Amino acid sequence: MGNNSLHHVKDFHTNPLQLLLSFSTNCDRMRKWRSHKGSFIYLAFFLFLLQAMACIIQPVSGHMWDGVIVTQSDHQALQAIKLELIDIKGVLRSWNDTGLGACSGGWVGIKCVNGEVIAIQLPWRGLGGRISEKIGQLQALRKLSLHDNVLVGPVPWSLGFLPNLRGVYLFNNRLSGSIPPSIGNCPLLQSLDISNNSLNGKIPSNLANSTRIFRINLSFNSLSGSIPSSFSMSPSLTILALQHNNLSGSIPNELGALSRLRILDLSNNVINGSFPASFSNLSSLVSLNLENNQLENHIPDALDRLHNLSVLNLKNNKLGGQIPSTIGNISSISQIDFSENKFMGKIPDSLTKLAHLSSFNVSYNNLSGPVPSPLSKRFNASSFSGNLELCGYISSKPCPSPPPHNLPAQSPNPPSKPHHRKLSTKDIILIVAGILLLILLLLCCFLLCCLIRRRTASSRKSGKMAKAAASARSVEKGATTGGEIQSGGEAGGKLVHFDGPFVFTADDLLCATAEIMGKSAYGTAYKATLEDGNQVAVKRLREKTTKGQKEFETEVAALGKIRHPNLLALRAYYLGPKGEKLLVFDYMTKGSLASFLHARGPEIVIEWPTRMKIAIGVTNGLCYLHNQENIIHGNLTSTNILLDEQTNAHITDFGLSRLMTTSANTNIIATAGSLGYNAPELSKTKKPNTKTDVYSLGVIILELLTGKPPGEPTNGMDLPQWVASIVKEEWTNEVFDLELMRDAPTIGDELLNTLKLALHCVDPSPAARPEVQQVLQQLEEIKPDLVAVDDEAQVQTTE
Repeated sequence: MGNNSLHHVKDFHTNPLQLLLSFSTNCDRMRKWRSHKGSFIYLAFFLFLLQAMACIIQPVSGHMWDGVIVTQSDHQALQAIKLELIDIKGVLRSWNDTGLGACSGGWVGIKCVNGEVIAIQLPWRGLGGRISEKIGQLQALRKLSLHDNVLVGPVPWSLGFLPNLRGVYLFNNRLSGSIPPSIGNCPLLQSLDISNNSLNGKIPSNLANSTRIFRINLSFNSLSGSIPSSFSMSPSLTILALQHNNLSGSIPNELGALSRLRILDLSNNVINGSFPASFSNLSSLVSLNLENNQLENHIPDALDRLHNLSVLNLKNNKLGGQIPSTIGNISSISQIDFSENKFMGKIPDSLTKLAHLSSFNVSYNNLSGPVPSPLSKRFNASSFSGNLELCGYISSKPCPSPPPHNLPAQSPNPPSKPHHRKLSTKDIILIVAGILLLILLLLCCFLLCCLIRRRTASSRKSGKMAKAAASARSVEKGATTGGEIQSGGEAGGKLVHFDGPFVFTADDLLCATAEIMGKSAYGTAYKATLEDGNQVAVKRLREKTTKGQKEFETEVAALGKIRHPNLLALRAYYLGPKGEKLLVFDYMTKGSLASFLHARGPEIVIEWPTRMKIAIGVTNGLCYLHNQENIIHGNLTSTNILLDEQTNAHITDFGLSRLMTTSANTNIIATAGSLGYNAPELSKTKKPNTKTDVYSLGVIILELLTGKPPGEPTNGMDLPQWVASIVKEEWTNEVFDLELMRDAPTIGDELLNTLKLALHCVDPSPAARPEVQQVLQQLEEIKPDLVAVDDEAQVQTTE
């Protein structure tokens, strides 16, 4: 009997669920045993059994067992994986022999759903050894993240047997061998990054078989052979990075079919052949790097069709011919490097039109003639050196002066006075007829221009109507103009991208490390760090406060198109299978204006130009919302103004009222009122308008001037009332932040004029308040030296 009881205790350790199911059987046996051995022995055995249960249900690494048990197959696979890893730091000590805690957070780096492992995330853990082929047993695995370790050996073939695999992140290790072609068998694969290892051999032709793959990074390895033309069969491919390998052969012309490709880096290989003419079809391309290869012939003139191109690097090839003047039509371009090639002829004057060009190099070619003056002034001599016949870019190489025109020899005698002949009647008639004919021709030209303009306006109107209809159809299908849709996430859902600096999958977003930045009436904001290190801000909207899905998608699609240097760009949104809604924005490093002003240390001083720059930026963004987008913010506070690294202001939460129900918007207005930013009339009307936004703007300007948060009443008065009372008593200097008063002798007039403008904005009467356009004009008049600098910074921010 004792052996039988121990058997059940052993089962408890290997599978707690079996013990719980057999507990009633044990009780029946113990009743019979009690009749023979007595109640004391029964009690002792029962206490022993409870103690055994307590040992198992104890916390594992601080996590209480939640009743979810990892499957036996997955447990065996994880044990095999652990066995082949070298864990010097003891990171995997929580991976116990029982399997308990694996699916309840007790096992570091493991994430489960319904007892099956869906993610292994162990980057930067100092892990060595090999990745076991037993990983192929984890049939539910979606994400494998072991980057930035010291792993050796091959990439497991068994990864190709994982039907749900979506992300493989093995970069920055010491993996060797070839890339297993089996990876091409993963139908849901979205991201493959095995860069910076010691992989060799050819790139498998079926590597990009997945129709969902958007990122392939095989850079910094020793791969050889040619670039597979099969990559062109991956319609969603957005990033293709193959730099720093030993790839040879020509670039497949078929790559021009990748309409969503944004980053293409083939630099530092031994690729030859011509520059593919099909590259002019890569309409989404932002960065093209072909540096340090053996490309020949010329650059296609049609390259100006790459309207989004920002970086063009063709350094150290064998390209010749003339630099196409059409490159001057790519207005978005910021970096051009054509150095160390065989380009001939002149530098096109059209390149001077590139307003955002910040890096330019055509050194060591066979260029000739004068360097266009605007380029020689913007870039130093090293950008043009090594061209023997190029001149005008440094004082030691001036361009030769043009030869003088040959003038006729002057007669020693002074010229005689010209003889004037009187016009005859015939001459006068001919002159008048000529004038009348000229007037008639001009009249015909004018009428023709009017006719052409009317037809053009009509066609434009028709085009806009057709475009609007097409846009509406695309929204109904779940797509947005210029966006891309990726289905995925842990249990389905939909992720829609708008234009932005980088892309990510639904799993990337849902598996990102996140920390709460704050909560508002709209929802909770998080700082999310993606697998590749990029950071985004994510706002999870409150449940049951948003509109229905169809109306929500229509409105959010419109918000995703809004772009302005002083408005926080909406980059993507995610709709979860259970109704959850996430909005993804750019992450602003300096946080909100509220924390910037009120949560800083005593050693941090905010100078007047910085405060005025913020005020102008906020006003500029609000002006764009009112006049260009016809959007009322309705909740403008210092917590909804975010600052980037250069302290440029970005308004957030604009247009979100269009996503919310009427009752939710009423609550949001009430919340803003409690913070001291609401105009007085809003407590009755509940309907924000341009004048209520101007009132909130005035409060923010007062906040910048005084350094006081509006939500903290002073002497029982809100901030506008308190400031007005101080000014009325002619103690105006008591209003300003002490930091500003130190520079009062030089900025006194600016402070007073700004204060006067702010009080105008917070006038109790809505009719007396200015429009935001007037506020912007007056701020720019008060501080005109900031306007030019701010305009330049805003252009860079937009790019």
